[in-house]
Amino acid sequence: MNPFLKTAIDAALKAQGVIQRHYRQGVEVELKPDQTPVTIADLDSEKAIKSVIFGAFPDHGTYGEETGQERMDSEYLWLIDPIDGTKSFVRRYPFFSTQIALRHGEDLVVGVSNAPEFEEMAYAAKGEGAFLGEQAIRVSDVTTLEDATLSLGNIKTLAGGPGWQGLSEIVQRVNRTRGYGDFYHYHLLASGRIDLVVESDVNILDIAALAVVVREAGGVFTDLQGQPLTLETTSALAAATPELHATALKMLNR
Repeated sequence: MNPFLKTAIDAALKAQGVIQRHYRQGVEVELKPDQTPVTIADLDSEKAIKSVIFGAFPDHGTYGEETGQERMDSEYLWLIDPIDGTKSFVRRYPFFSTQIALRHGEDLVVGVSNAPEFEEMAYAAKGEGAFLGEQAIRVSDVTTLEDATLSLGNIKTLAGGPGWQGLSEIVQRVNRTRGYGDFYHYHLLASGRIDLVVESDVNILDIAALAVVVREAGGVFTDLQGQPLTLETTSALAAATPELHATALKMLNR
């Protein structure tokens, strides 16, 4: 296995043990300055992830949701969200995941998305395909909105954005609309079970690993303006096919 991907998987599995222990015991919740929740589980699992990464690659940089930025100018930069979905975690339902991605220069090259209580891990390395568990996965071949299943994330902020009218038209045209959210709709997209995801109010740590998985499964992943993902990205438009992505992109930005 690709040594970078192996390290990411090892780190996710080490974090899994920490997360599941805290999940079963229960944790106290604090609020960060941006009013989002954080727990000891977030902090301990991020430290566990970084211990694995630095054990394998001590000269790499890290950008962690909880412990911040370290060696950001390194050639290789690890993007870490130990518990993406802390609100789900503290409310005791299993839609949370560990997100670990590796950025080489400007290019995302490795992604691991592990949902420990959901018992599902998706992972990929650039040029090596995407997997869900031990199974290779592929996006669907849907090219039209009329045949597509759409999943929406963070609808509140979408409703306040300039693309709301276009999104309304997309919703009226698609075959089916759902709101699976967080990691799960990207797992479904990458494995061919839904076809389009529109999401706002995210950060790069939420979606970097998932973007690698979706792209390696054959899909397209940009922000809502069709731009490549950067450290400043705050939205996502992911589609099974270029045709479907182009149609949604045009409608959201006209």
